[in-house]
Amino acid sequence: METVYIDKHVSLVNECRQGNRKAQFEIYKLYAKAMYNVALRIVNFGDEAEDVLQEAFLDAFTRIENFRGDTTFGLWLKQIVINKSINYLRKRKVEFVNIEEVDVIQESENEEEELEWRVEEIREAITQLPDRYRVVLTLYLFEGYDHEEIAHILKISESTSRTQYMRAKIKLNGLLVKRGV
Repeated sequence: METVYIDKHVSLVNECRQGNRKAQFEIYKLYAKAMYNVALRIVNFGDEAEDVLQEAFLDAFTRIENFRGDTTFGLWLKQIVINKSINYLRKRKVEFVNIEEVDVIQESENEEEELEWRVEEIREAITQLPDRYRVVLTLYLFEGYDHEEIAHILKISESTSRTQYMRAKIKLNGLLVKRGV
């Protein structure tokens, strides 16, 4: 049985296909904030995330005829943003290197009243991770990709994706311990 995706913005997308600038602006308003956050989590710099966002929307509107509707427009756009973000990292000559497997770290439970403070501390610590770790961690935890998909996106092996994810968790844990979180 084939999965059918129902996109509530299909009429706007169709108007964009016809070159309607007003529809493009509406689509931009609907998705800009979420797509900016995706880009920011990957590239780690606000100015670059803005550039990624603008390039992604330009690319999406230029190639909108290629959007087949087999997913929602938002998922299609998100993939463009992720690819553009990764290309920005490559411009910075980030290399995703193969590293040894490591053991999983134990995660501690947070108390309810400290949760908000800890979330902000964790968010800040994630920005301190090396790009190769932060990208894999972000794609896995926040964007919901599995290691096979991450390997394909980043052009690394699946074991490298798993290893970098584990290293990211260890490095993140170390940063949090230093901060007293």
